[in-house]
Amino acid sequence: MSPAQETGGNDQRSPHRARRFLRHNSLGLFFLTTFLLALVGQAVAGHAEFNNQLVSDGMNPVGFGAYVTSSDFAVDVTENWQSEYLQFFLYIFATVWLVQRGSPESKKPEQAGTESDEDQRVGEYARDDSPRWAAHKDWRGLVFSRSLGLVMGLVFVLSWLAQSVTGVAAHNEEQLRRLEAPTTWAHYLSSAEFWSRTLQNWQSELLAVASMAILAIYLRQRGSPESKPVGASHSATGVEG
Repeated sequence: MSPAQETGGNDQRSPHRARRFLRHNSLGLFFLTTFLLALVGQAVAGHAEFNNQLVSDGMNPVGFGAYVTSSDFAVDVTENWQSEYLQFFLYIFATVWLVQRGSPESKKPEQAGTESDEDQRVGEYARDDSPRWAAHKDWRGLVFSRSLGLVMGLVFVLSWLAQSVTGVAAHNEEQLRRLEAPTTWAHYLSSAEFWSRTLQNWQSELLAVASMAILAIYLRQRGSPESKPVGASHSATGVEG
């Protein structure tokens, strides 16, 4: 086969590979795309709101670039990120031991706990296609077996710290515009403003998780792995559609 023919064959396969990649990764790509669109929308709306506040205070508006690199924009973004990752961090670890009878979001009551090595395919029960660290019983296996929750927890802590740092910076900028004295990071961290912003996000995320775990007992979404099969019993636990 000539190089031209080989190139032509590769060109024909490329669209098929692209379509297959999009199909096999459509869930992640969908949420990443909608995330970026929402972030841009937040930036545009936040910029307009921020400038309206500046004008009402008798100050000059700022450009879009200056706003998206400001502490005001950063604190609004990070305060939502940290609450989302807190939700996943708690859910991942809580569902190891806690169960909800009848919910597809829960394990069966008799499976509560970390489960056996055989069930988890670790150590000597690791298979040929298992991740390499799953076969180790030392620190590598210990870390890998908890890596999802640890990473979610780490991102939560980093986002929470970023929220506190950008929050105190935004707060102090507002204080200076009012010709008032700035505050320290430690003082801001214990302030009502910081915890009001933080807890209003936490409570909404925790309510959403509780609603999903409980409503999925009695309601169905045909074809979704987050739901039980339509005809499954209300008491069926850990069964996905």
